[in-house]
Amino acid sequence: MKNKKEIIAGIIIIGNEILSGRTQDTNTSTISVWLNSLGIKVQEVRVIPDIENTIIDTVNDLRKKFNYVFTSGGIGPTHDDITAESISKAFNLNYASHKEAISILEKYYKPGEFTEGRQKMAWMPTEANLILNPTSGAPGFNVENVFCLPGVPSILKSMLGGISHKLVGGEPILSHTINIRTVESEIAKSLSNVQDNNKDVDIGSYPFFRAGKLGVAIVLRSSKQSKIDNCISEIFKFIKEKNIDIVDIG
Repeated sequence: MKNKKEIIAGIIIIGNEILSGRTQDTNTSTISVWLNSLGIKVQEVRVIPDIENTIIDTVNDLRKKFNYVFTSGGIGPTHDDITAESISKAFNLNYASHKEAISILEKYYKPGEFTEGRQKMAWMPTEANLILNPTSGAPGFNVENVFCLPGVPSILKSMLGGISHKLVGGEPILSHTINIRTVESEIAKSLSNVQDNNKDVDIGSYPFFRAGKLGVAIVLRSSKQSKIDNCISEIFKFIKEKNIDIVDIG
């Protein structure tokens, strides 16, 4: 890891429905924004199918590279929900009914509703720590630095607050956006010069089409507001020289 102070994470989105295009992934954005607020930088995202060996290999690869790994998807009650068993195998842990998870789900469902299918949601590495689910009862879990969350976006989002205290982050990552009325080719060289002068600020440019006109969003990201401010000053300078209109700033 390049910088001892830099806390980095990887995200694994698991699900054939994401790869097929039937379901749109919004969990990457949700997790990334949340981690940024904790001072944890996402450095890699992988989208993989519901295939056991692929899950095992990906988890084992990323958990060695990053401080934290977050998985999304595959911990539900259906036959293709194989993430929990795959995580057990990745860590060489016992995969069985988790006593605490069983207790939570028995209290959540009415008598007779805790069916065999739903009981599958309590199967996970027996040594795992639970991640409580305030929305639909079925808990997620974590083993060492790997945190396993459901694929349903609203449920995943509701569970993040419950694990913030388990993470050690760095300084929160700040973001500033300047939307301008131009095309990327017009500012490419000038923006490269700003990046060269400010190596410790992430600078990205993203074209957009709004109100029938083209534009570019320049996004600056750093843990230090002063460093972002330096970049803004340099960007404003070339914007003025090129007589480029600013759409908005945020």
